[in-house]
Amino acid sequence: MAARVSAEFPVALAGPIDVPASLDIFRRSGDDMLDRWDGTWLVRTLRVDGRPIAYAFRLEGTLDTPVLRVTAERVAYRDTVENAVRSAFLPLTAEFQDLCRTDQVIARLNQRHRGFRPIMQSDLLGALVRCISAQQVNLKWASTVRSRLAESFGRIHRVAGHAVYSLDPERLARLTIADIRALQFTNRKAEYIINAARAIATGELSIETLSTLSDDEVIARVTAIRGLGLWTAEWLLARTLGRPRVSAGDLGVRKAVAAAYLNGRMPSPDQVREATANWGAAAALAQGLLLHAQHEKTLVPHPGLPKQPAPSARKRASAGRRIVTSRA
Repeated sequence: MAARVSAEFPVALAGPIDVPASLDIFRRSGDDMLDRWDGTWLVRTLRVDGRPIAYAFRLEGTLDTPVLRVTAERVAYRDTVENAVRSAFLPLTAEFQDLCRTDQVIARLNQRHRGFRPIMQSDLLGALVRCISAQQVNLKWASTVRSRLAESFGRIHRVAGHAVYSLDPERLARLTIADIRALQFTNRKAEYIINAARAIATGELSIETLSTLSDDEVIARVTAIRGLGLWTAEWLLARTLGRPRVSAGDLGVRKAVAAAYLNGRMPSPDQVREATANWGAAAALAQGLLLHAQHEKTLVPHPGLPKQPAPSARKRASAGRRIVTSRA
């Protein structure tokens, strides 16, 4: 019974970290029952030797000296949970500080959103389900169907007075497309979730193996699974493995790069890579900061870009007519 007793302890992190801003992505996208942020507590799970363990934390310190009050579901996993919490936020690196000295866009955003650090998705199945669910839909709907998946086929945990769900790859792997389709996933997304779960359940995909591979090898391993493409592999590299990889095919990333570096011109994935090549080893943090600024509506063009001319009266009228037609 002692192993089932929870553990509560503080974890001091290296600042600056703006914890609420860094976790705001969960508020914006909605409660998916897997990563639960209510403005005070973050509640989520991690897998330890195949076993899901829940933990929760809240902020006690300040932006410059952040201290998290952590509760682990079981005292036996205290050290593992502490390590997970310490690596939960993408760290501020010397490469990022160097980038701020050479890239005026990133420098201004880092000053405006001081302490913003992207939150990592350390659970492989959760990260893949998040990617699959978000394909070609808005974040709110993706969160809604993920919450249905969690409540229908997940396992509930209770920690620090909060409930949270974990997803089990073996259980999802045994589901049918119809099982998941009933939650209003598309047939293809249902198939892709089952494929991802099977790959994890059989050991074809694992954090331990992917961590030892190069970026190109990770991409090859992930995209070999039907339904998991380059977009998913790049997000996995950045948000789960912490690699300096830009998700160049992501629509949000393309829009953000267009606004910041290309005077609003929508780039192709190759053009995104070209425009962000100077990010180098700081790419994951720079990308997260750019997306956060886009959501906060603080993204402004690079100061060296020429201003776009205002559209002519004829073009404005034409655009207006097109909008009316499309709505009809």
